[in-house]
Amino acid sequence: MTARPWTLPVAVALLLAAVVAFMGATMTEIGPWYRALEKPRWAPPDAAYGVAWTLIYALTALAGVRGWLAAVTKAEREWLFGLFALNGFLNILWSVLFFRLQRPDWAVIEVLGLWLSVAALVILLWRRTMTGAVMLVPYLLWVTFAGYLNMTIVRLNGPFG
Repeated sequence: MTARPWTLPVAVALLLAAVVAFMGATMTEIGPWYRALEKPRWAPPDAAYGVAWTLIYALTALAGVRGWLAAVTKAEREWLFGLFALNGFLNILWSVLFFRLQRPDWAVIEVLGLWLSVAALVILLWRRTMTGAVMLVPYLLWVTFAGYLNMTIVRLNGPFG
């Protein structure tokens, strides 16, 4: 039986998405400090975040596979991998800033970089796989929403530090 050409990229993408998810989760502490923050009434319940992020990580991994398989050159694959790595780093960094350092004000600035990294991935993927690009739209929408929520929390609770 011959291995399908997509099996290794799928396994690698899912593993990397799981690593980013795990690292982000270890940085996210829903403790007394977070519970004491005033949040807008439209903020989702805490349980919704796990569901949303699980879907986003799965779609992101699949979008990465679509992009990897559609890339024509080694340079395209390197750019794609680099952008996904940068995005994973920024994703984790947001959790570090917001939860570990308890600096939502810094996180609201950092979320702009996270948003730009997702937008760059959508643009890069669009060139080769519209399906892969569309798979990242929920991520882009979630980061947009999360950025607005983050900004609202800063307005309701600041200054920090």
